[in-house]
Amino acid sequence: MASGGWVSVGVDLAGVEHRNTGLAALNERGRIVHLVAHTDDEIVGFVVKHHPRLVVVDAPLSLPRGRLSLDVKSDVHLRECDRVLLSRGIRFFPVTLGPMRKLTERGIRLAARLRALGYTVYEGYPGGAQDVLGLPRKGKGIEALAKGLRGLGLRVGVWTHDELDAVTCAYVGLLYLEGRAELIGDSDEGEMLLPLRS
Repeated sequence: MASGGWVSVGVDLAGVEHRNTGLAALNERGRIVHLVAHTDDEIVGFVVKHHPRLVVVDAPLSLPRGRLSLDVKSDVHLRECDRVLLSRGIRFFPVTLGPMRKLTERGIRLAARLRALGYTVYEGYPGGAQDVLGLPRKGKGIEALAKGLRGLGLRVGVWTHDELDAVTCAYVGLLYLEGRAELIGDSDEGEMLLPLRS
């Protein structure tokens, strides 16, 4: 059990440190602590401070099988979890797409650092989770997303879209611990957490 009752931390990771990364910690009573961070050290410090049962990161945390690097051209672009998203009609950007490359590299590096500290880390996808939960994505406006999250019983304000996506990740972590979310993909290649369809 997490000390202080912090169940899950969500990380809406930016590809580079000068852009905003949203962080949210969710406890057993529904309390949320949220902030905007930038550096890997800030993110790790937030996780260590709240010591959750698990961490859910909005970033690819693995490469497609057969792809050793993002720097070398290849015709391998999708992981099994990406194919599951496609089969369910959930829009996403593949890890090999230009802007996703830095995010993927940072996500893999951050996950390795957190796991080395003993934390359970899963890949999350707030846009996909919002689709499954029937919530508007942040592109529809942060007010609409905040209202949808409140409808799930989460006490959120009209915070930044980074923080609201981090809250979504943390909530999916809570659902997983309650048996209401699943890991999609291949455990040897890399899995992603998504809420179960109701």
